[in-house]
Amino acid sequence: MRPDEATVNEPAPTGTALVQAEYHLFHITDPQGPVAGDLDASRTGLVSADGGAIEVATGIHTGDVHVTVEAYAQAPEPAPGWEEIAEISCHSSSGDLLVTSFMDDPADLPSLASQGPGPYRLRVHAHGRDRAVDQTTVAEVVESYLIQSWPAAHQDTLLVKATDAYGAQVRAQPADDTIVIDHEDSLETQTGRERDILHRAERGDYS
Repeated sequence: MRPDEATVNEPAPTGTALVQAEYHLFHITDPQGPVAGDLDASRTGLVSADGGAIEVATGIHTGDVHVTVEAYAQAPEPAPGWEEIAEISCHSSSGDLLVTSFMDDPADLPSLASQGPGPYRLRVHAHGRDRAVDQTTVAEVVESYLIQSWPAAHQDTLLVKATDAYGAQVRAQPADDTIVIDHEDSLETQTGRERDILHRAERGDYS
């Protein structure tokens, strides 16, 4: 194949923004999909998904993290220099997959569902999760994430690279208790009750 005939898999929409992490996570959501709620991150220690609901686990409890998104037409190579990398499959019903925090509007980032509705593969890269574990409102941004996406049929979850201590901690948690808040049962703590209220509010349940 001549060089001018080669297919160059350059990312189409790209962008970087600060995203608010709360309760050790931020979301990737489909506006017409399910609401994420205590998904099981024990498989990768980094990212979990249920249909169009995705959670990314952060080392800090609350604060800003750098997030970069890159949407591809086909699978790229994993980016070098990251501490944790994991892949998951998801489905977008609306044709949008948007990075967001709990109660905020979506971040100013392109949709990860660049080819419209359908199945996608997400590869999440993380760096810096061990620098401020459990801290709230860190003075400087210490964590960075790169999320690559491309259209792909469903595949098993894959842990590509695992080197940080926080990921090992999350993977060591029981599958039904992956999200740990202050190392206590979530509904028996103030932060846990607040998190439960946020989840119910997202579902429109104000009882």
